[in-house]
Amino acid sequence: MIETIRRLVEAYGPSGSEGQTRAIIQSEVESLADDVTVDALGNLIAWKRSANAGARTVMLAAHMDEIGVMVTHVDKEGYLRFTDIGGLRTVTLIGNRVRFENGVIGAIGVQGDFDGTKAPRFEDLFIDVSGADTIRVGDAAGFWREMVVRGDRLVAKSMDDRIGCAVLVETLRRLTQSPHHVAFVFSTQEEVGLRGAHTSAYAIDPAIAISVDVTRTGDFPKARPMAVALGEGPAIKVKDGGMLAAPEVRALMERAAKRSKVPYQLEVLTAGTTDAASMQLVREGVLAGCLSIPCRYVHTVSETVDLNDVQHAVTLLTRLLSDPV
Repeated sequence: MIETIRRLVEAYGPSGSEGQTRAIIQSEVESLADDVTVDALGNLIAWKRSANAGARTVMLAAHMDEIGVMVTHVDKEGYLRFTDIGGLRTVTLIGNRVRFENGVIGAIGVQGDFDGTKAPRFEDLFIDVSGADTIRVGDAAGFWREMVVRGDRLVAKSMDDRIGCAVLVETLRRLTQSPHHVAFVFSTQEEVGLRGAHTSAYAIDPAIAISVDVTRTGDFPKARPMAVALGEGPAIKVKDGGMLAAPEVRALMERAAKRSKVPYQLEVLTAGTTDAASMQLVREGVLAGCLSIPCRYVHTVSETVDLNDVQHAVTLLTRLLSDPV
């Protein structure tokens, strides 16, 4: 599973430019699913159909996109000014590298005599792509770092949410049959407004929808208190900044965890949200919840997860999808 994760987290795919990541996922799931489609917004939907008459549909969603930047101006020396794609904090950007779709890699610099006493403004930053003249206004870039494996800890620039995509791929691989129709959705444009999950949920019209995404942790020095830690199991969401999880879906996940004997945590996230918030609100409403992978340093190039949490998430979801709802 680690090599699948590596391929995914090192792939290019900022919001709106998910094609390279989608191609990797499609190559993984085509032989496992009953059918695979790509919709108008670029969502990849892999179906596992049930033979049961009257089977209900369960939708799992993990987003393919990652945070990034977009070029707004190219000056006469070739330095690039940029804006954010998704939630960036300027304090994490200086000295980092970005990669454009055509493979060009640039370094983020800060203009003037920056003394580091406060976070720079976006207008103080630029991308140095010296020697490359192929980048234009409107081109998007994702951050660039190779994945690092430290025992059970995996560190990469886009665990959010390629690790959720890896969980869906592995769950599909393990799920031999289900009493439900299961739609595995690899969604687009989550980081800029939960867009792909909203449109795909409308088309699929599921009885139950579960997002698989990362969440923050409270297990590092002077962290904001939070009852989620790496290595203690996947986190079943109770609430975040955009939704209250359906109690029925929480109960299903807790039951699956207990039956499969995997550890789990309960998550209350004070800010941020996931695809579940948009899936919950389609049509007349959907019973929606979220299974979260604990992740340190979210929205940086060093997002860190524990492989055991990832594997336990796969086990939990495989059991949930194998049981009657």
